[in-house]
Amino acid sequence: MLLPDKWNHFGTSIFSVMTATANAAKAVNLAQGFPDFDAPDQIKAAAIEAITNSANQYAPATGLQHLRILASERRKTTTAMTYDPDTEVTICTGATEGLFSALQAICVAGDEVITFAPFYDSYPAAVHAAGAVLRQVPLHAPQWTFEPAELEKLANSRTRAIIVNSPHNPTGRVFSKMELQTIADFCLKHDLLAITDEVYEEIWFGAERPLSLCQMDGMRDRTMVISSAAKTYSVTGWKIGYVFAPAPLSAAFRAVHQFTVFCSATPLQHGVIAGLQLRETFYEELRRVYKARLEELAAILRSQGFRFASPEGSYFILADYSAISEMPDVDFALWLTKIVKVAAVPISPFFLGSGSAGNPTKSGPRFVRFAFCKKSETLQAAAANFKAFFKANPLPGLRP
Repeated sequence: MLLPDKWNHFGTSIFSVMTATANAAKAVNLAQGFPDFDAPDQIKAAAIEAITNSANQYAPATGLQHLRILASERRKTTTAMTYDPDTEVTICTGATEGLFSALQAICVAGDEVITFAPFYDSYPAAVHAAGAVLRQVPLHAPQWTFEPAELEKLANSRTRAIIVNSPHNPTGRVFSKMELQTIADFCLKHDLLAITDEVYEEIWFGAERPLSLCQMDGMRDRTMVISSAAKTYSVTGWKIGYVFAPAPLSAAFRAVHQFTVFCSATPLQHGVIAGLQLRETFYEELRRVYKARLEELAAILRSQGFRFASPEGSYFILADYSAISEMPDVDFALWLTKIVKVAAVPISPFFLGSGSAGNPTKSGPRFVRFAFCKKSETLQAAAANFKAFFKANPLPGLRP
């Protein structure tokens, strides 16, 4: 049977590849971004109670009303932005489905969508599924900032939208107000829509909460904000997300969403309802714990020769290994996983094409991403594996 080749250039996700490699090698998995500790008891108990009490049938396609109300209230608390829970808030099956359905809703064949590279690996597939073409604006190491001129030169008559991820995966950047204003001005100038990926909105380490693009003047009515319970409540397997958008964009999103998944898991929505009713101290403690894990992993990596800018948000460190090895990033990540027994994700799958950032030359920059959403014991196990390998192989020439 002959199959169309529409998806042939999309292989297995790098996260699946590295986790499978880590499992086979019995390595400490700092590659895939999932916590190895459990969700709050209140959230689990609420989901179990919902199952026990027979809340096991279809939820409304737009999501449970109580969940939409609470998500809207949390959004107002964190951004001062008001969204009508009936017409402007939709519950989706994780941020990945939210992004997929949003792009299907706003794009037609031949449209172009801009994002910042490196980017989360689902963006190209979601844009491709919508019949559109993804264009990338590079974020420049070591601070991972962009040049406005590089953004401007991508605009043309086919440009439809821009995807903005802040706090950013994989770099850990939080876009500044000036950067967001630059993006907002660009959208207004070229009459573009915006999709913001804000799944790490509660995980930040600065003095002030990160701003959202929708808070910039003129942007609320042209922005679809996508977030998720996964990272905040340590339930990455639940796949419960939220989309906040003005009523016309929400209606377009819902038209796609209802024929993609129809609705998200009913008992898990009840669990997230419990999460959204946790006190503010929960979020403060979340950031405190992740800050401690960040500092713990940062010390481990620096002691091994990795270099990096300290992340401002998310739960990743994007580390430059050029002082350790000249290997391409995929080879280095595999070596690190199989031989040193510490798994990380190579950076090249987060770029389009084979440019210097996505496919570094022998003398170019090299980066791998480590996740610190792990127990301290896990991070210390990684430290022990680093120490054991380099104690047994002390000569620089024995590094790859």
